[in-house]
Amino acid sequence: MSTSVIEPGTKLAGRYRLEERISDSGGSSLWKAIDEILARAVAVRTFEPGFPRVAEVVTSARAASRLTDPRLTQVFDADDSGESAYVVSEWVVGETLEQMLAKAPLEPGRAATLLYEASEAMTAAHAAGLAHLCLTPRDLVWTTGGTVKLLGIATDAVLGDRYSDDPAGEDVRGLGRMLYAALTAHWPGAPDEPESRRSDLPAAPETGGVFHAPRQVQAGISHAIDAIVCRCLGIGDQEPLTTPADLAKALRGVPRTPLPLFAGLGSAPPPAPRPAPPTRPAARPAADSQATQQQPPASQRPHRRERAPQPARQPHPEQQYQHGNIQQAHTSPPSSAGLATHAAPRRGPGGNRGLLLGVAAAAVTVIVGLSAWALTGDDDPGDNDPPGPGASQSPPPAQPSATQLKPVGAVAMEEITQGSHDSQINKNPQAVMDGKPKPYWETQTYTSGEFGRYSKGFGVTLDMGKSVTVSSVKINTPVSDVPIQLRVGASRTLDALKTVGEERARPGGFTISPPKGTTGQYVLIWFPSKGVPPGFKAKLGEVTVYGSPG
Repeated sequence: MSTSVIEPGTKLAGRYRLEERISDSGGSSLWKAIDEILARAVAVRTFEPGFPRVAEVVTSARAASRLTDPRLTQVFDADDSGESAYVVSEWVVGETLEQMLAKAPLEPGRAATLLYEASEAMTAAHAAGLAHLCLTPRDLVWTTGGTVKLLGIATDAVLGDRYSDDPAGEDVRGLGRMLYAALTAHWPGAPDEPESRRSDLPAAPETGGVFHAPRQVQAGISHAIDAIVCRCLGIGDQEPLTTPADLAKALRGVPRTPLPLFAGLGSAPPPAPRPAPPTRPAARPAADSQATQQQPPASQRPHRRERAPQPARQPHPEQQYQHGNIQQAHTSPPSSAGLATHAAPRRGPGGNRGLLLGVAAAAVTVIVGLSAWALTGDDDPGDNDPPGPGASQSPPPAQPSATQLKPVGAVAMEEITQGSHDSQINKNPQAVMDGKPKPYWETQTYTSGEFGRYSKGFGVTLDMGKSVTVSSVKINTPVSDVPIQLRVGASRTLDALKTVGEERARPGGFTISPPKGTTGQYVLIWFPSKGVPPGFKAKLGEVTVYGSPG
């Protein structure tokens, strides 16, 4: 039972130093703390004196600590035998679903991806006999490391004093409500619900106590994904989904698109509507209506300048990166304006020949443009429209050429989850910057997968001496077919180093190109544990950074 006063600076169990109180709720507090033995940030839950369910929370936390799915927040420690009870878990850094939706709804394919991952994670928890029972958009996080995390499995239900005779049904409804929110940026919850089940998002519209289907709230949602949400929430008379496994199976059957590699890009404002010829609206049933945008009178609309054509841009092979099994490119599709033809030349002697050449050139432009569009996958084809007639056609400013940048130092990095540090990694991190293909920097060999679950990852950080603009990084390694991430930041801590690209390792060398304008003093080449096979040893040869100073 907790009896002492908890304040910043308090050290629990001789190792967990409380640094910052994050929240207070229902008799408990969540803190950011430092595990001084393992030198890492952790989340610590403490309890006010007299909190009635301390023993139950600690018991549920210990049960959650046995979960192995990486999408579920890991519990490291829990104890109520001393003066102050506590639960220690993974410190998750990223963007919650609620924070994403404060900007705009997610594109339906991305919403499906996010909730598919969450449904599979919840399926793993139910297989171990654990539930959540109070899922909200605050409990789903897209981390800075490019992974999905579900917070509060088992413990949040006890903290909120929530119990259910049908935990699978309760959690599939919670997941369905999060999918509804992801698609519409509205929360389908009752106003009198307890705090643990509320959201700061606007309330979903309803009629007669029944929430409107997502397609009635937000345009662009397919019938298939709309039906999945309705089956979770009991909207309509379709057969309900009763378990998280049912939801994961249903979401496998709808189109899904990848989320960004790092948090902060989960959503984007909808593109500006393009002018279209006036049409007479067709009558349609109210139950199938979609949300529409109010348009101001033509006299009040801002003038939109017509755009002139520009040759379609083709992605360089090294500007593509992989996320999971889906390739994305850092280029955008050509707009329809880019496919327009120039005015036909005045005919004269040989004019037919000139016309044929012009037609052929236009056909080549169309083919190249369509090919570039197919290779990308950008959601807004109008982002790269060129300026229109009458606009200045001055050449673009010269871009600084990328040159090889020389690091001033290198240090090995590790994020351990249990046990001691890997003593091998500190032997020769300078090997990645000595200008020679060998020797390699390397870890120990781990007989079981994912580094034996002793570590979340290993890597080497290059110190560039000052902030630089990174255009590409060439990596030489003898290993193959495991993920390697490129992280860049202004500080050498793992929290500050943001993932800006990922590839699967290929022996002999490959290149990762981050988004344009990526800057930082520190460049980390990182082997994440997810996807690492048994018997694996991470190895790095020469790493070459290209870019420009400043």
